[in-house]
Amino acid sequence: MHRRATFGGGCFWCVEAAFKELDGIESVTSGYAGGHTEDPTYEEVCTGETGHAEVVQLEYDPDRIEYLDLLRVFFTIHDPTQLNRQGPDVGTQYRSAIFCHDDEQRKLAEGYVEELDAEEVYDDEIVTEIEPLEEFYEAEEYHQDYYEKNPGDGYCTFHADPKIQKVREKFGELAEQ
Repeated sequence: MHRRATFGGGCFWCVEAAFKELDGIESVTSGYAGGHTEDPTYEEVCTGETGHAEVVQLEYDPDRIEYLDLLRVFFTIHDPTQLNRQGPDVGTQYRSAIFCHDDEQRKLAEGYVEELDAEEVYDDEIVTEIEPLEEFYEAEEYHQDYYEKNPGDGYCTFHADPKIQKVREKFGELAEQ
Protein backbone atom coordinates (compact mmCIF):
# COMPACT_ATOMS: atom_id res chain seq x y z
CA MET A 1 0.00 0.00 0.00
CA HIS A 2 1.43 3.34 -1.02
CA ARG A 3 1.18 6.50 1.05
CA ARG A 4 1.42 10.16 0.14
CA ALA A 5 3.38 13.06 1.62
CA THR A 6 3.35 16.71 0.54
CA PHE A 7 6.17 19.20 1.20
CA GLY A 8 6.90 22.79 0.25
CA GLY A 9 10.54 23.85 0.52
CA GLY A 10 11.14 26.48 -2.13
CA CYS A 11 11.20 25.87 -5.86
CA PHE A 12 9.54 22.55 -6.59
CA TRP A 13 12.02 21.70 -9.35
CA CYS A 14 14.82 21.36 -6.80
CA VAL A 15 12.79 19.61 -4.10
CA GLU A 16 11.46 17.14 -6.68
CA ALA A 17 14.96 16.29 -7.92
CA ALA A 18 16.26 15.66 -4.38
CA PHE A 19 13.39 13.37 -3.33
CA LYS A 20 13.71 11.35 -6.56
CA GLU A 21 17.08 10.13 -5.27
CA LEU A 22 15.40 8.03 -2.56
CA ASP A 23 14.57 4.36 -2.71
CA GLY A 24 10.90 3.73 -1.99
CA ILE A 25 9.68 6.87 -3.74
CA GLU A 26 7.23 5.70 -6.38
CA SER A 27 6.44 9.12 -7.86
CA VAL A 28 7.03 12.81 -7.27
CA THR A 29 4.54 15.33 -8.61
CA SER A 30 5.11 19.08 -8.55
CA GLY A 31 2.10 21.18 -7.69
CA TYR A 32 0.45 23.75 -5.48
CA ALA A 33 -1.18 23.53 -2.03
CA GLY A 34 -2.25 25.71 0.87
CA GLY A 35 -4.02 28.45 -1.01
CA HIS A 36 -7.51 29.72 -1.67
CA THR A 37 -7.64 29.84 -5.49
CA GLU A 38 -9.12 26.79 -7.16
CA ASP A 39 -6.88 25.08 -9.74
CA PRO A 40 -4.30 27.90 -9.97
CA THR A 41 -1.82 28.34 -12.80
CA TYR A 42 1.91 28.78 -12.28
CA GLU A 43 1.61 32.43 -13.31
CA GLU A 44 -1.13 33.00 -10.70
CA VAL A 45 0.87 31.27 -7.95
CA CYS A 46 3.93 33.39 -8.83
CA THR A 47 2.01 36.56 -8.00
CA GLY A 48 1.78 35.38 -4.38
CA GLU A 49 -1.92 36.26 -4.38
CA THR A 50 -3.37 32.72 -4.51
CA GLY A 51 -1.99 31.72 -1.11
CA HIS A 52 -0.49 28.55 -2.57
CA ALA A 53 2.99 27.20 -1.98
CA GLU A 54 5.00 25.36 -4.61
CA VAL A 55 5.02 21.77 -3.31
CA VAL A 56 5.91 18.25 -4.25
CA GLN A 57 3.59 15.37 -3.56
CA LEU A 58 5.38 12.09 -3.03
CA GLU A 59 3.89 8.67 -3.41
CA TYR A 60 6.03 6.29 -1.39
CA ASP A 61 6.19 2.73 -0.17
CA PRO A 62 6.21 2.78 3.66
CA ASP A 63 7.76 -0.70 3.68
CA ARG A 64 10.85 0.76 1.98
CA ILE A 65 11.01 4.30 3.40
CA GLU A 66 9.33 5.77 6.46
CA TYR A 67 7.65 9.16 6.79
CA LEU A 68 10.23 10.11 9.42
CA ASP A 69 12.97 9.51 6.84
CA LEU A 70 11.14 11.84 4.46
CA LEU A 71 11.07 14.49 7.20
CA ARG A 72 14.80 14.05 7.81
CA VAL A 73 15.52 14.60 4.12
CA PHE A 74 13.09 17.52 3.86
CA PHE A 75 14.73 19.41 6.72
CA THR A 76 18.17 18.80 5.21
CA ILE A 77 17.50 19.96 1.65
CA HIS A 78 16.05 23.38 2.49
CA ASP A 79 16.39 26.06 5.15
CA PRO A 80 13.31 25.85 7.38
CA THR A 81 14.25 29.10 9.14
CA GLN A 82 13.72 31.33 6.10
CA LEU A 83 10.27 32.92 6.16
CA ASN A 84 8.59 32.97 2.74
CA ARG A 85 11.76 32.36 0.79
CA GLN A 86 14.44 29.87 -0.15
CA GLY A 87 17.67 31.38 -1.39
CA PRO A 88 16.92 33.71 -4.31
CA ASP A 89 13.24 32.74 -4.45
CA VAL A 90 11.15 35.17 -2.40
CA GLY A 91 7.42 35.08 -1.72
CA THR A 92 4.83 33.07 0.17
CA GLN A 93 4.78 30.54 -2.67
CA TYR A 94 8.29 29.48 -1.57
CA ARG A 95 7.46 29.02 2.11
CA SER A 96 8.54 26.03 4.13
CA ALA A 97 5.47 23.86 4.67
CA ILE A 98 4.37 20.35 5.45
CA PHE A 99 0.87 19.52 4.28
CA CYS A 100 -0.24 16.50 6.32
CA HIS A 101 -2.43 13.79 4.87
CA ASP A 102 -3.49 12.48 8.27
CA ASP A 103 -3.11 12.96 12.01
CA GLU A 104 -0.16 10.56 12.21
CA GLN A 105 1.85 12.69 9.77
CA ARG A 106 0.97 15.83 11.73
CA LYS A 107 2.15 14.29 15.01
CA LEU A 108 5.38 13.02 13.46
CA ALA A 109 6.09 16.39 11.82
CA GLU A 110 5.39 18.39 14.98
CA GLY A 111 7.46 15.97 17.05
CA TYR A 112 10.36 16.16 14.62
CA VAL A 113 10.34 19.98 14.67
CA GLU A 114 10.33 19.89 18.48
CA GLU A 115 13.34 17.53 18.35
CA LEU A 116 15.23 19.85 15.99
CA ASP A 117 14.45 22.81 18.26
CA ALA A 118 15.53 20.93 21.40
CA GLU A 119 18.81 19.92 19.73
CA GLU A 120 19.29 23.50 18.49
CA VAL A 121 20.06 22.24 15.00
CA TYR A 122 19.40 25.68 13.51
CA ASP A 123 20.60 29.06 14.77
CA ASP A 124 17.24 30.65 13.97
CA GLU A 125 13.66 29.59 14.70
CA ILE A 126 12.04 27.01 12.42
CA VAL A 127 9.17 28.68 10.56
CA THR A 128 7.88 25.60 8.72
CA GLU A 129 4.08 25.57 8.58
CA ILE A 130 2.46 22.27 9.47
CA GLU A 131 -1.13 22.04 8.33
CA PRO A 132 -3.63 19.56 6.90
CA LEU A 133 -3.61 19.11 3.15
CA GLU A 134 -6.91 20.42 1.90
CA GLU A 135 -6.31 20.32 -1.83
CA PHE A 136 -3.36 19.52 -4.07
CA TYR A 137 -3.28 20.90 -7.59
CA GLU A 138 -0.87 19.35 -10.05
CA ALA A 139 1.43 21.86 -11.74
CA GLU A 140 1.60 22.21 -15.48
CA GLU A 141 3.31 19.39 -17.42
CA TYR A 142 6.46 21.41 -18.17
CA HIS A 143 7.18 21.57 -14.41
CA GLN A 144 7.06 17.78 -13.98
CA ASP A 145 10.48 16.06 -14.00
CA TYR A 146 11.96 19.48 -14.76
CA TYR A 147 15.47 18.65 -13.57
CA GLU A 148 15.60 15.46 -15.63
CA LYS A 149 14.30 17.22 -18.73
CA ASN A 150 16.61 20.26 -18.29
CA PRO A 151 19.91 19.00 -16.83
CA GLY A 152 21.86 21.97 -18.20
CA ASP A 153 19.50 24.59 -16.79
CA GLY A 154 21.61 27.11 -14.85
CA TYR A 155 19.08 27.46 -12.04
CA CYS A 156 19.00 23.69 -11.53
CA THR A 157 22.79 23.40 -11.67
CA PHE A 158 23.14 26.07 -9.03
CA HIS A 159 20.24 25.09 -6.75
CA ALA A 160 19.17 21.49 -7.39
CA ASP A 161 22.61 19.89 -7.72
CA PRO A 162 23.68 20.82 -4.15
CA LYS A 163 20.42 19.37 -2.76
CA ILE A 164 20.96 16.13 -4.66
CA GLN A 165 24.54 15.95 -3.37
CA LYS A 166 23.33 16.44 0.21
CA VAL A 167 20.86 13.58 -0.16
CA ARG A 168 23.54 11.28 -1.59
CA GLU A 169 26.07 12.19 1.11
CA LYS A 170 23.80 12.28 4.17
CA PHE A 171 21.24 9.66 3.22
CA GLY A 172 23.20 7.17 1.15
CA GLU A 173 21.42 4.31 2.94
CA LEU A 174 18.09 5.65 1.64
CA ALA A 175 19.29 6.40 -1.89
CA GLU A 176 17.98 4.60 -4.92
CA GLN A 177 20.21 1.63 -5.71
